[in-house]
Amino acid sequence: MTSTCVKMIHSLYKQGGEGSPCNPVKFKGQDFKQLKETLLREGKKFEDETFPANIDSLGQFEELTAEQLKEVKWCRPHELNPNPSFVVDGVSRFDFQQGFVGNCWFLSSIGALTKRKSLMVQVVLPDQSFKDNYVGIFHFRFWRFGKWVDVVIDDLLPTLYEQLVSVSSKSGTEFWPPLLEKAYAKVCGSYGDMIAGLPPEALKDFSGGVHMNYKLSKPPPDLWDVMIRATQCKTMMACGTFSGEKGEEYSNKFGLVAGHAFAVTAVKQVESQGKKVNLVRIWNPWGEKEWTGDWSDQSTLWSTVSEEVQEECLKVRDDGEFWMTLEDLCTYFEELDICCDSPNFVDDDAVCQWNCSVKEGRWEAGKSAGGGDYDTEGFWTNPQYRLTVKEIKGGNNILLSLLQKPDEEYRSKVVYYYIGFTIYKVPSGAPKGRLSSSDLKDAPPPKESIMDKKREKIEMHSLEPGEYLIIPSTYDPGKTASFIITVYSKAETEIE
Repeated sequence: MTSTCVKMIHSLYKQGGEGSPCNPVKFKGQDFKQLKETLLREGKKFEDETFPANIDSLGQFEELTAEQLKEVKWCRPHELNPNPSFVVDGVSRFDFQQGFVGNCWFLSSIGALTKRKSLMVQVVLPDQSFKDNYVGIFHFRFWRFGKWVDVVIDDLLPTLYEQLVSVSSKSGTEFWPPLLEKAYAKVCGSYGDMIAGLPPEALKDFSGGVHMNYKLSKPPPDLWDVMIRATQCKTMMACGTFSGEKGEEYSNKFGLVAGHAFAVTAVKQVESQGKKVNLVRIWNPWGEKEWTGDWSDQSTLWSTVSEEVQEECLKVRDDGEFWMTLEDLCTYFEELDICCDSPNFVDDDAVCQWNCSVKEGRWEAGKSAGGGDYDTEGFWTNPQYRLTVKEIKGGNNILLSLLQKPDEEYRSKVVYYYIGFTIYKVPSGAPKGRLSSSDLKDAPPPKESIMDKKREKIEMHSLEPGEYLIIPSTYDPGKTASFIITVYSKAETEIE
């Protein structure tokens, strides 16, 4: 199943084309290989002028006072540890813990990424070290709005009172986590621009894959089966707790952190007292602060399962990881996110080979940004895409993704609009090219999205063979923004 998933995502790129996994775009035009060769020849250590070691790259921190910000010192790993390593005995979610940067959404996603070894080596490139040919330069790769990018950084890391401001290694010797965080901070504009977010953003940027969100207050009846399939398909999973009064209540009662992101690291069905119990393993990127309810580390319920299960699952240690039932997950957590190379986990058709088509577009105020009301003339100025479904395969056979692509360089300044789709069945005899409301007067009523204000809108549809008009739009007219529309299909399709 895994090879099928990876094949589908990589098929989005022309062999060796720019932005493909093997030929990423050079972020800010920096060529890692050429830069390193020049530094070796000149006997210098790299200092990145595009992301300098100063207050601008650090950004705004509510957690630090103005006086503390002035005390921040940028140090290379050798200044923090006389014998630093890039990776020690492989990468693990237990290698690191969160620092001053309020980016649990990013770090929980790293925790999920460490479970996907094939993706991990795509993001955290191997063969980097502080020994052979060390010149203070490193690079990492992320999927950014349709293309893989190679991000070059120096290894000057922000510290306060000789401690890393950013994510830190638990051992003090391993530096892949803070360097990875620095590369992503560079993409975001600064460390401060990483504060606050949701796991789907990072999960998408680690894979370019398919993301699905599940509201746990109204979970699908087959959620456990979805999570089992997600595990088999080697997806990345994350979940988030409630904020506000409800989140604080659950925090005080059960030890959960309110408004916090966690990684889902395993699922397992066990037998307890003659009944089957569905358990979910969850990891807190703080590296501490765990659930204290049923099936927590100290729960007596572990005595009701076999010694073999206890040996496999029960690790009584303060490492931020714990087990809980699926029912408790749906009660005390707000949402679950799953991201994978392929949509195979969404239903029980695990062997299906999904097809994929990608188009880029743009809404321009006064030209092609007509808003979401199809009863207005302006609506018909929105970009249009004709989708032909050539055959039907049972159930939901089409997955649509609408991803907003911001023009703003700094992540904290990005504004996302309410977005969605309108889908018409095109009647036979309709003209080619752009269509108007009069061309569709005899068409069935369209399928309309519930507009969402988020970076990516995902929808599943069951479409019979025929031709369809897909119109992506913002809710309000006159909003200028770029977007990427992706169509995943079980059946053979064409989009233009």
